[in-house]
Amino acid sequence: MKIALVTAIAAFALDDDLAPLRAALERAGAGVAVVAWDDPTVSWGRFDLVVLRSPWDYTQRPAEFLAWCERVGTQARLLNPLPVVRWNTDKHYLADLAARGVPVVPSAFVEPDMDPLPALQEFLAAYPDAEEFVVKPAISAGSRDTQRYARTQEFAAANHVARLLDEGRSAMLQPYLASVDRDGETALIHFNGVFSHAIRKGAMLQREDALNLRAVERITAREAGDDERRVALHALTATTARLDLEEPLPYARVDLIRDGEGQPQLLELELCEPSLFFAHAEGSAARFAEVLAELLATMRID
Repeated sequence: MKIALVTAIAAFALDDDLAPLRAALERAGAGVAVVAWDDPTVSWGRFDLVVLRSPWDYTQRPAEFLAWCERVGTQARLLNPLPVVRWNTDKHYLADLAARGVPVVPSAFVEPDMDPLPALQEFLAAYPDAEEFVVKPAISAGSRDTQRYARTQEFAAANHVARLLDEGRSAMLQPYLASVDRDGETALIHFNGVFSHAIRKGAMLQREDALNLRAVERITAREAGDDERRVALHALTATTARLDLEEPLPYARVDLIRDGEGQPQLLELELCEPSLFFAHAEGSAARFAEVLAELLATMRID
């Protein structure tokens, strides 16, 4: 039984999870290949599982990437599955989760047919206490094209939004929660619906920074609080209901940040190509490999 770990040529040397996961899978008896998603020489039908790990350049070609996922899904089992990937690669999913009661960082979307400055002014009026805010594309990875602004930078931010809209992309606006400068983010990693480990991500956005494909992250291990674990479970349960999934997702990362009252809020739910930070949790790569090995065993029986 063979597994493809899917990356991108530009990301191959940046994905710290590939080597430990490959080693863990090989110890579990699986055949493993690390391949780029857009390599035309790959015969995807020779794999049993195709696991999306770091195709981080898909945001530049989202339609092409989703078409590739659909095509590969007819030849092998894609993880996570196509309906999950299609939904999760566009941050409009945050509105779905907020509608299901998940505490989400307040988010407003500006669509390509909207006027950027009035939309931004409406957002700022709705959050008068937000001294700073963030502009980002609705489809993005690694903080690419994401920027932090002060309220006084209204016109610069509107120009940023306009650039995204001119490219046919939707933009997302969020208040910048100052707690991240002190406490960072908490990322909670789950395998097969079960909590595995958590890490702390230091604040990444400085004013007037526009980050690239994968910004430098300051990562340390962290114990997740009980309230964070409850919110993460709520987000995953709501996702299961929203997408009508019949079984837990093989892998998921829930990124949380605390608001001004200290309550955890969902910043992002990473179900397509998240870093899983195996280096910061002993045994975590083996736990994920075990989940994939069990899937292979089930497929063999079927």
